[in-house]
Amino acid sequence: MPPDHITPDIWFPNLGIYFENVPKVLISPFGFDIYMYAVCIVLGIIAAYIIGMRYVKKTEQNVEVYTDLLVIGVPFALVGLRVYYLAFNWDMYSGQSFLRVFFNFRDGGLAIFGGIIGSVLAAFILSRRRKILFTVMADTAIPSFVLGQVIGRFGNFFNREAFGGYTDNLFAMRIRVDQTPGTRHITDEIFANIVRIQGAEYYQVHPTFFYEAFFNFLLFLAMIIYRPHKRFDGEIVLYYFLGYGVIRFFVERLRTDQMIFLNTGLPLNQMMAALVAAIAAGLLIAGHSRAKNRR
Repeated sequence: MPPDHITPDIWFPNLGIYFENVPKVLISPFGFDIYMYAVCIVLGIIAAYIIGMRYVKKTEQNVEVYTDLLVIGVPFALVGLRVYYLAFNWDMYSGQSFLRVFFNFRDGGLAIFGGIIGSVLAAFILSRRRKILFTVMADTAIPSFVLGQVIGRFGNFFNREAFGGYTDNLFAMRIRVDQTPGTRHITDEIFANIVRIQGAEYYQVHPTFFYEAFFNFLLFLAMIIYRPHKRFDGEIVLYYFLGYGVIRFFVERLRTDQMIFLNTGLPLNQMMAALVAAIAAGLLIAGHSRAKNRR
């Protein structure tokens, strides 16, 4: 328990960890807010570039090509992140100008599968222009991409978002009611289990952003360790799609802010995760079979 005079912003009661004064905004120069969410994304991009370039130089590939991938890939990813989200949440913006809504990034609304699609498209276009095998480029870049995902996910921590339903497990997270953006994703069970301590009210939920970040970090380590032993080009990126598909499938089940596929009532990202994992598994089996036959 925190001392009686402290009401933490974010609290992990079963771990005995709490955080005071968790900012959503880092600084506001000239009245312009720089959000911690954006800081986490930028830090993720920087870390991905640094780690990626170490491997590029080690394998004596062209550094310029992968610098171009960063320059092209980030805008493609941002467009994908936004378009994917808007495409399946347009009912929230109906009647508004698409371009006006699209460029209003500061109001939130990004979807990781859109970012993945945008990044893959950028890598494919660049690989054709620079006459490099797409599979080689993808295997080189994907572990760094995952590391960027891990770091970027902590933007959800600062925003108090992307959480799951009520839980009292070891990793249960309490977030202050007065600091949580709206009640759209607060379930009846979460409301029924509001915790009132020291004059503050808390929602107690699954920290699903942390679950995803943790397992993605394990996936990153596994790909880094296995990459020197890969059997065919494209194997590492396929392991990413398989691994992330499985991770996201199970994490998505816990989240309360699921995007629904049209009017089917089915969770879009869970369906996408299952499809991606299944296709990757099939391609991995085929790739290993071809590699075995070449021996």
